[in-house]
Amino acid sequence: MFEKKHELNNSFKNINNEIKYRYKKLIKLRKNNNIVFPNNFKINISLHEIYKKYNHKNNLINKKIFYIAGRIVNLRIMGKASFINIQDYTGKIQVYISQNGTSIKTYKKFLDEYDLGDIIGIVGYIFRTKTQVLSIFCQKIYLLTKAIRPLPDKYYGLKNKEIKYRKRYLDLIVNKNTRYIFQKRSQIILNIRNYMNKIDFIEVETPMMHNIPGGALARPFITYHNTYNTNIYLRIAPELYLKRLIIGGFNKIFEINRNFRNEGISTQHNPEFTMMELYVTYSDYKDLMILFEKLFKKIYQKIFKNSLLKYNNHIFDLNKNFNKLTMKESIIYFYPNFTLENLENIDNLIQIANLLDIKIDSNWNKGKIIFEIFEEKITNKIIEPTFITEYPIEISPLSRSNNLNPLFTDRFEFFICGMEIANGFSELNDYEEQKKRFQEQKNVKNINNKNVYEDFYDQDYIEALEHGLPPTAGLGIGIDRLIMLFTNTKSIRDVILFPMLRNI
Repeated sequence: MFEKKHELNNSFKNINNEIKYRYKKLIKLRKNNNIVFPNNFKINISLHEIYKKYNHKNNLINKKIFYIAGRIVNLRIMGKASFINIQDYTGKIQVYISQNGTSIKTYKKFLDEYDLGDIIGIVGYIFRTKTQVLSIFCQKIYLLTKAIRPLPDKYYGLKNKEIKYRKRYLDLIVNKNTRYIFQKRSQIILNIRNYMNKIDFIEVETPMMHNIPGGALARPFITYHNTYNTNIYLRIAPELYLKRLIIGGFNKIFEINRNFRNEGISTQHNPEFTMMELYVTYSDYKDLMILFEKLFKKIYQKIFKNSLLKYNNHIFDLNKNFNKLTMKESIIYFYPNFTLENLENIDNLIQIANLLDIKIDSNWNKGKIIFEIFEEKITNKIIEPTFITEYPIEISPLSRSNNLNPLFTDRFEFFICGMEIANGFSELNDYEEQKKRFQEQKNVKNINNKNVYEDFYDQDYIEALEHGLPPTAGLGIGIDRLIMLFTNTKSIRDVILFPMLRNI
């Protein structure tokens, strides 16, 4: 333990000494040059484009001059010549610099002034080394940004998760896989947006600050508006505003949005997260299961050029149809000793909950107990891509009741590898029933949270419903979890550039 602490202390000392050493260089540069951080170097090709256009060519490439730039991530000093590896957002390339290629003065200046982490501009042409490595022969070199802090070494900077999240810029510089994940994140969101536009959905924007929190059962973040002298709530979900737009006459809409929920943090939960919500008229939850399955498969196959989805140790063939189970069927599937008859009787449900070590309240009814059994004991066991349907009405305040069994709703959630990815349902458009549900929801919130919640009865939404919401279905997709799945990433913090962290 002492040795490890001593090692870390030495690391800090070494870093401080390195900063002083580099800062002296910066002071010297300022004395010798009026422009230390120039902004007049223009590139004419990215490093990725060089590889894409020229890596397949075997012979020496003609001496076309390229202007490239990047951060020095590796230095090999070899007397009168050196090799540099520079990196930009698109990739990495080797640069050969020598006295003969530039000049004795330029090369000496390079040796004296340049360090790992500096951002440089290179003017030169493409060639291959004796070992056939595609490289740039440097004719001119420019120091564009002097870095006075060194890059982290492999032990100190990269294996420490806390540093990776708090100083994401370092993680992006030194970790190729991190850059890959966020490049794929951008591609996934772009392709989702393009897919939605292709099937005639209109993208809209709704407020992030709400007077009344609503649209989901979650604890809100509370802030304060000075001019209006009132509390404002960061949105839990955009649902109620999006349905107002459907009432206003939109037919097919979607929003890729940021939501905020003041609740727990885990490998699947961050207080600030990205979702897509969509609403389509004259459709029901079954239509949305079809839409989601198509979207899921098309996006993955287009980006990754593969029908096999790999996550952890699991491989899924996306040519196969997704599974479908009701919530009760899923309980019986994983606990075959139970029967549907067991789940219909409140006394049997209480016994089952006790047997599974699930704490229940005395005022819970059948639907609530069934959901708790499912939530605590089933969700993390669902590995195969599966739609779970028939959710109890108690935990689905905005969903339409099922015609055959009004205690359950026309709702589904999609699970894979123990993660909920999507939640969709046929929308409740009966304003009297919605009034009743809002009141019950408000009562539960006030009991559970005492003075935290105020009057959350959304009268304005009820008034909007009274103008008539056409038959509608709505779907929410957890974008961060979808990206976790598609990039085989274990924690939501690894797919959010700046995840929520405790102050230190």
